[in-house]
Amino acid sequence: MKLKLKRIKELLGYALTVLRDEGPGPMLRRAAGFARRRLLGKRARYLPKKAVLEAQRQAAAGGEGLPLVSVCVPLYNTPQQYLRQLLESLAGQTSPAWQLCLADASDPGHPEVGRLVEEAQKADGRGRILYTRVENKGISANTNAAAQMATGEYLALADHDDVLAPHAVYTVQQAVLDTGAAFLYSDEALFTKSIRRPMVGHFKPDFAPEYLLCCNYICHLSAFRRELFFEVGGERTVCDGSQDHDLFLRLTERLEEDQIVHIPQVLYYWRVHGGSTSGGVEAKPYVAKAAKKAIADHLERTGQRGTVRDGLFPSTYKVDFEIEGEPLVSILIPSKDHAGDLDKCLRSIYEKTEWRNFEVIVIENNSTEAETFAYYEAITGGGRYPRCQVARYQGPFNFSAINNFGRTYAKGDYLLLLNNDVEVINGGWLTELLMQASRPGVAMCGAMLYYPDDTIQHAGIITGLGGYAGHSHKYKPRGGSGYMFRAATVQDLSAVTAACLLVRAEVYDKLEGLDEDFTVAFNDVDFCLRARRAGWRVVWTPYAQLYHHESKSRGIDERDKAKKERFSGEQRRLTERFGRQALTRDPYYNPSLTLDREDFSESGDLRGLQRPQR
Repeated sequence: MKLKLKRIKELLGYALTVLRDEGPGPMLRRAAGFARRRLLGKRARYLPKKAVLEAQRQAAAGGEGLPLVSVCVPLYNTPQQYLRQLLESLAGQTSPAWQLCLADASDPGHPEVGRLVEEAQKADGRGRILYTRVENKGISANTNAAAQMATGEYLALADHDDVLAPHAVYTVQQAVLDTGAAFLYSDEALFTKSIRRPMVGHFKPDFAPEYLLCCNYICHLSAFRRELFFEVGGERTVCDGSQDHDLFLRLTERLEEDQIVHIPQVLYYWRVHGGSTSGGVEAKPYVAKAAKKAIADHLERTGQRGTVRDGLFPSTYKVDFEIEGEPLVSILIPSKDHAGDLDKCLRSIYEKTEWRNFEVIVIENNSTEAETFAYYEAITGGGRYPRCQVARYQGPFNFSAINNFGRTYAKGDYLLLLNNDVEVINGGWLTELLMQASRPGVAMCGAMLYYPDDTIQHAGIITGLGGYAGHSHKYKPRGGSGYMFRAATVQDLSAVTAACLLVRAEVYDKLEGLDEDFTVAFNDVDFCLRARRAGWRVVWTPYAQLYHHESKSRGIDERDKAKKERFSGEQRRLTERFGRQALTRDPYYNPSLTLDREDFSESGDLRGLQRPQR
């Protein structure tokens, strides 16, 4: 009950923020969307309005100037109803510039597959449906046979029991014309019978290479340049079961990130039935073995050294990267009084941490209790905790300035910013952070933080939540996979919390540390966004786990005018530096997900799907 009241209070606070910053119109629209999501039906919610589809058909009539998209589908004993729906979905495309390439490996007992295709070819009458019979050599070989027939500039992959949205081809074509991308992928939805009654949407982030390494989040609809497909050798039979995951790794490792485009539209409907991986990999137990080979081969091709193993959930994977040498980690812990909390933190570090090459710098800031200073005496000078020192910062509380001061005492190659109210859970926590932060191109790595009641406090930061920034999967129970495994996989994020943040010392120095104008709030968000702006990546791992003893009820004291004004000033500074649009369009969060809460739930405002710009 307390949690529900807290969420209601947070929602009302967010409504007031939107009202203040954007005016009554945007606030009322979001409120209406919130009500629609809860009170109205969800039928056809991912499909554009009829007027939009008709406008697309008129704009695309004749297909002139549109790149031809060849949809490649391997057929195998396809149920008639499924195949008929697939064929109808191509016939109903708003763009005429498509080609359907079907490689049929059905056994002799299923002649109706070929008959249905022949009927569709006659109905089309434009030669857009190509068909060949092939020996069944597996899904990769059969897909390659379909691709061999294709003449389109782009290939798209589809399964024989799924359905394309009516605007799928047109939307891909427009994205190609707008961006020149070599590889594109869209969002998708699950369904059982009709795409007008989808079960759930899969709303994906923009290209996230660390996330892709851990699971095939891209799936459908994917499209790519035809010559690129053949340059990498098409699909590999050795990875049957995870052939698309393997293909996506081989395609994307040849491309710059600006050549890879995510289309935030539901262009593909993935049918859920007993034999489909949409219902779980239990139906195809060989998938994991193939996926681990695909990832291991990717590591070898890209010169990365690590061991691939199963992840926390089926169809997720983890790479244990090798750490070069034994770099020193300097742990910076700001502290004021609360010696008991600090000792709990230090005791957990020294008793549990498997990575032993670390030093600890406690940054004392204006403590007043005599027992605090007695405690400092006990832990330094070769006392209770070796390699531990206390540095005294004399100024008023400023989280950024305190850490910047502590950095001047640090000798490590890596700096770990750590709150004094955290407690280590697993011995490998620092190793896990280090194996990610030490990788080429990665500036820093954040950890999974739990409240003492084993609910999530932090699983990465999403910008735009609550208007500025919020914590991923906050309050979700420990042990869950999260949205599309995002609470259970190493992944790219825009920011992570400085309550536990490992950063390269060289990056910290190049960025001139934390911005001291962010005295309390958003200093970590600003720091991470500046690192990303400088070309570095920010990574989060669920394998470094700590308790954060911060109170669940903690928040801005609305009765303290000075604190409220300071917080508002830090909000303004963050917005001025990065821009409102950039903050509310986090590349690792989908625009069809809500900004009202931190639970990855579907937005109540799906106008971007129902009335897309093109």
